[in-house]
This record gives sequence, C-alpha cells and structure tokens, in this order.
Amino acid sequence: MPHMMQMVMENNSSVSEFILMGLTDQPELQLPLLVLFLVNYTATVIGNLSLMSLICLNSNLHTPMYFFIFNLSFIDFCYSLVLTPKMLMSFVLEKNTISFRGCMSQLFFFLFFVNSESYVLTAMAYDRYVAICQPLLYNVVMSPKICCLLMFGSYLMGFASAIVHTGCMIMLRFCDSNIINHYMCDIFPLLQLSCSSTYVNELMSSVVVGTAIILCCLIIFISYAMILFNIIHMSSGKGWSKALGTCGSHIITVSLFYGSGLLAYVKPSSTETVGQGKFFSVFYTLLVPMLNPLIYSLRNKDVKLAVKRTWQKLTS
Repeated sequence: MPHMMQMVMENNSSVSEFILMGLTDQPELQLPLLVLFLVNYTATVIGNLSLMSLICLNSNLHTPMYFFIFNLSFIDFCYSLVLTPKMLMSFVLEKNTISFRGCMSQLFFFLFFVNSESYVLTAMAYDRYVAICQPLLYNVVMSPKICCLLMFGSYLMGFASAIVHTGCMIMLRFCDSNIINHYMCDIFPLLQLSCSSTYVNELMSSVVVGTAIILCCLIIFISYAMILFNIIHMSSGKGWSKALGTCGSHIITVSLFYGSGLLAYVKPSSTETVGQGKFFSVFYTLLVPMLNPLIYSLRNKDVKLAVKRTWQKLTS
C-alpha cells in the first residue's frame, strides 16, 4: 500500500493535503462540542480498556462470548483512536489540515476496523445461537480454535474490504478542490472532490458494502430467528429470561451499529443530506464505541463479579 501511495502522489494528484471542515462551522458550538466529545473520547478509552483488562484478568470471563466482547472492545478502542483526536483538533484549529497520505491512512484504518466490527457482531450472533439452540454441543462447536478462526476471518474480511476501497480511492485524481465536508476522510465526501470518474468507486462501494451488509444481516437474522423459535418452545420462565438476558446486549449493539451506519450511508442525492450523514456517522463512530462497554457491563452478573474480584485483589 505505501508503494501505491508513493506512485499516486507522484503521478495522479495535484492535491497534497485536504482541509477537514469538521462537524460544524458555527463558532458558538465549537467549545461545547469540544468538551462533549473530549468527555466521550475519555469514556470510550477508559470503558474499553477497562473491559479488556477485566476479561484478561478474570478466568471466569475466559469464555467464547467474552473472547468476542474483548475483540469488539479492541476494535472500538482502535477506531476511536483513528478518528477522534483529529476530530477534536477541528474544534480548536482554524484550519484543520490532513496530508494526502494521512487521509488515505485514516480511510484505510477506519474501513478496516468498522468492517471488522460488523463481522465480529455476526460471529457473536452465531455464538448466541449455538449457546441457546445447541447447548450440549457448545464447547465442541465454539472451541478455542473455531473462535480464533472466526476472529481471524473477521479481521481478514475487514482488511480485504479496506484494501479494495482505499486502493480504488488512491487511483482517483484530486485536482483543485481539497475541502472535505466532514470530520474524517470518508468514502463519499472524498468521491465528491475527485476530478476523475468515480463510477468504478461507487460501483465497488455498492457491491462490497452491499454484500457485507446482506451477508452479515442474513446470518444475524437467521441466528435470532432460530433463537426466538427455541425460546418460544422453552417450558420454564427461567430459561426464557436467561436466553433473553444473554441476547439483549447484543441486539442493542447490533441495532445501534447497523441502524446508525445505514442512516449515514444511504445516499440520497440532495446536498442537505451531507450534514445528515455527518450527524448519523457520529453515532456509530463515536457513540457506539462508548456505549458498548456499558451495554455489556450493566445488568451483567459475570462482569459485576469480575469487577468485585479485581477490586478485592487490588485493595488487598
């Protein structure tokens, strides 16, 4: 990828840097938004690092479900690190610039982590299906080897998707216009700036993103349809509440992630939707990474027990 970038820098683009407009251009909103997103970023970093540490330090959390939650927290931590510091700078600096290479790197890592997260959430839905519908086979089906393969596959798919999108973006020409109407280097705001044909990029985006969303949503939907069918046929109320309890957190996360992602990327033609897209992208790039540790910690007996044990170890 660095070699490709070097080649393009020399041959394709006359633009060496971009200007990120940020979330808003209204001066009176800059300080309140800086404080708000600084608190959000601090909570995201502390929340995800705490949850990862808890899972590592407590043997009762060394299960497939918490292995997936660990990876989810790792991804959330990473992509908030890729996006938020640069966004916070836009509230302080008069002109928030990013180099061409920096922009392409941010785009690559953002796409890598966000795509990986969609596959991790899919693997988690499959894990819940096996736990509820095939409990006697759970330890065999969700063995450490299978769990590692599922995670490797998730990261590999995320990497492949990011390489395709970033590779296609690097091949475009950027001539005079270099103001990105966004707080990050994202696909559609960059396509709007290109002075060459973006047909291949738009087609590639539709195919890659469409396939990923359909595949992931289909697996998640089938998993939960089977779980619901199984829950309906459960005789005990205790079984009902336990099954719903283990799935509730994941359903909330999936709804927030895919809901805000679809609202940000469903691309109507009017220009007023650029601001709308920025607003909804805040949800899945900044809000979801902060909420995930809370969603998986609150009302979770295993995590509460792990917090208690860790606290006792530290104080003793």
